[in-house]
Amino acid sequence: MSSDNLLHVAVIMDGNGRWARTRGLPRVAGHRRGAEALRRAVEAAPDLGIGTLTVYAFSSDNWKRPSQEINALMRLFGTYLRRERERCVRNGVRVTVIGRRDRLPPLLLPHIEECESATAGGGKLWLRLAVDYSSRDSIVEAARRMPHDGSREDFERLLDSPAVDVLIRTAGEQRLSDFLLWESAYAELVFAPVMWPDFEGQHLAGALAEFRARERRFGGLTAIAAGSRTALL
Repeated sequence: MSSDNLLHVAVIMDGNGRWARTRGLPRVAGHRRGAEALRRAVEAAPDLGIGTLTVYAFSSDNWKRPSQEINALMRLFGTYLRRERERCVRNGVRVTVIGRRDRLPPLLLPHIEECESATAGGGKLWLRLAVDYSSRDSIVEAARRMPHDGSREDFERLLDSPAVDVLIRTAGEQRLSDFLLWESAYAELVFAPVMWPDFEGQHLAGALAEFRARERRFGGLTAIAAGSRTALL
């Protein structure tokens, strides 16, 4: 598959806490299993025609959670970056972190920078981790830097984020939660009932099969509908 045909898939990795609660486990156990599910998704993505995978790891609103859970998430994030860095290098996975960094624990920042630097040459998959991320804040910041006579294309360059083809949310919730709002303007939305820790490559493949069965018109008409309309004129 040529690079021009590769998909940008975005995932709201929801359900870690509920997965743990139903098993009588602490919420952090669900987050740890969620990190394993992310590895499975990264491994499956290239063979499914995915060139860019953006995942919602920690929203700007997640700072409202208990400090114990936040601290555990930040430690887990650092562990993930250290543990997966060499694996990503071997498998051609480029890792970048999007979102604010000024509120992250200072000890976490070197791990982000080292992982980004080590994987910068990866050409098989671009993995984007959204951490302390708010789409509305990103849009406001791009608007602030937008020239008065700028175009939509100029604005998109300021966002520096590719358009989303498929947005998947797990655990049955059906909302975007301030994630890639501009980029998802014409994304196909797939809401999967499975909790994120149970998400497997087959679930990702199923979501893409659903996507490919849909007809993307981007505001236009299908060839059949356009022909029917012409016949009526």
